[in-house]
Amino acid sequence: MNYLGIDYGHKRIGLSYADSSLGVAVPIAAAVEASRDGRLTRIGAEIKARRIGALVVGYPYNMDGSVGEKAREVDEFIKILESMFKLPVVRFDERLSSFQAEQDFFSMNSKAKKSVAARQKHRRSGDIDSRASALFLQEYLDTKDSDGAW
Repeated sequence: MNYLGIDYGHKRIGLSYADSSLGVAVPIAAAVEASRDGRLTRIGAEIKARRIGALVVGYPYNMDGSVGEKAREVDEFIKILESMFKLPVVRFDERLSSFQAEQDFFSMNSKAKKSVAARQKHRRSGDIDSRASALFLQEYLDTKDSDGAW
């Protein structure tokens, strides 16, 4: 099965892709269109082009495991996804994935870590959001694999 990882944000939606037969999640270009409808159209195009069978959406639990305001926003977004695309949606814990993605990205990219402007550019482009999405999608795949659920 093919999966689309989704890291929801108001302005950018990080995206990643995985084919469960390979078991590897990779970041793809984020949905950064100016409008919500544009971002949803972009997600729909990825679903169609990559023959996605399920969506794995990062779920922002609070550090204590409770559900806060941001998680309720994601719940509303998930309702839209379910209505539009008629695919199963998995909520997967994304705590610290954005922080880890940013740390990993800038530790590997010496030019970007030297420049504040470069950091801001990568944030705006959705690169970090898509890397965060790939991190939790990979964790989902690894967890699913270790449970013997494939």
